[in-house]
Amino acid sequence: MRILSNETPEKVGKEVELSGWVDARRDHGKLIFVDLRDRTGTIQLVFNAKDEVTYKVAEALRPEWVIKVEGKVGERPAGMRNDDLPTGTVEIGVAKIEVLSQAETLPFDISGDGYEINEEIRMKYRYLDLRRRRMRRNILLRHKTSQFVRNYLTAEGFVEIETPILTKSTPEGARDFIVPSRLQQGKFYALPQSPQQYKQLLMVAGFEKYFQIARTFRDEDPRADRAYGEFTQLDMEMSFVTQEDILSITENLFTKLVKEIFPEKHITKAPWPRIPHKEAIEKYGTDKPDLRVDKGDPNELAFSWTIDFPLFTEQSEKDFFHGSGSAKFAPSHHMFTAPHPDDIPLLDSDPTRVRGLQHDLVLNGFEVGGGSVRIHQPKIQEKVFELIGFNKIQKDQFAHMLEAFTYGVPPHGGIAPGLDRFIMVVLGEPSIREVIAFPATSGGSVAVMDAPSEVDNKQLDELGLALKKKTK
Repeated sequence: MRILSNETPEKVGKEVELSGWVDARRDHGKLIFVDLRDRTGTIQLVFNAKDEVTYKVAEALRPEWVIKVEGKVGERPAGMRNDDLPTGTVEIGVAKIEVLSQAETLPFDISGDGYEINEEIRMKYRYLDLRRRRMRRNILLRHKTSQFVRNYLTAEGFVEIETPILTKSTPEGARDFIVPSRLQQGKFYALPQSPQQYKQLLMVAGFEKYFQIARTFRDEDPRADRAYGEFTQLDMEMSFVTQEDILSITENLFTKLVKEIFPEKHITKAPWPRIPHKEAIEKYGTDKPDLRVDKGDPNELAFSWTIDFPLFTEQSEKDFFHGSGSAKFAPSHHMFTAPHPDDIPLLDSDPTRVRGLQHDLVLNGFEVGGGSVRIHQPKIQEKVFELIGFNKIQKDQFAHMLEAFTYGVPPHGGIAPGLDRFIMVVLGEPSIREVIAFPATSGGSVAVMDAPSEVDNKQLDELGLALKKKTK
């Protein structure tokens, strides 16, 4: 039965079977050394010229060939050990080898970090790029992070619930990806910018503590800390909570996560600083300040909270939320964010002074999450809609939410840390694409699948669609 390379130090003197890729080959005359790579690391194989059959096969081996070997685990001779490798004290004396598949010469070197290689080439051959040690480390740490989050929140009484991917287009700030309906031609689904409305409906349903590691979709221009098209966030919502409750459970979760999954990292200050938005702008010139003591220390993590955001920003008549022709305000977060209780009277007299119960999670100068306490009182929600200029048509887009709230809605709130961005910042990667298995390029293409692509006329006919010819 096959074992993995990291198990070999415990098998000294035993016959074993291993399979994997040829990572490197070194010919020393009567001995050939091959580093065999599997998902746990590498192990040194030894081929002796006295065994003509296996030695002849070893002579033909090339990088990235896939092989299966059988042999005895032995301790490496004194002076030939490699203490930098978990398997550096042992080697396999190969008695039998089978070539499972051969490999063409790779389009680029996978032995290094790969930063110097053209990104479009790396994305086109992403399945090869993922073989490099750095990328494998990133994906494994992402997996461990997700598993820790699931276990922690489950122990805290949260329920993991999936919400629909095909949903309704509503004005939430970014461009939707829309999907045509075949069964109801002329109508469209939207891919969710976030599960915002569904998680609030789950609070109406009485689940009280919800989470999911959610895929979200926004047709926004890419940048280093934001993937094009889709990304992953940890979505959390809770009933009967205050803003303090939300900040506390989030802080505890990430503090324990860092200690468990990233033990080499240290958090600058605990409890995390809580900085009012106005103070952050005046003192640091940004609402996501980098509070590290030593910005040259790659293992320093400076978490902080930015709170007391203005509930509204002033907008021009052509802004996204403009509806009635006279709207002066747009929500600085989203239209379901609750105003600070002390500022509710200002909704009538001076909306620009109203603080929202919004909170942004900041790490080393990056916003890695955001959330708020939500509005649950219909009169306040109606007032916010009025201030942002929603007309009847726009309000009708949220009729499902407003009706649900007439059947008894608890006070509730939550937060949605971005999993991709959090991992990027913790690992010190220069781009969010370095922590996603198959990301889109900066140009919006999923190169490994040659997407997006054209579809044939038959598919368009089934959907009742026709393409409009481009005009010069």
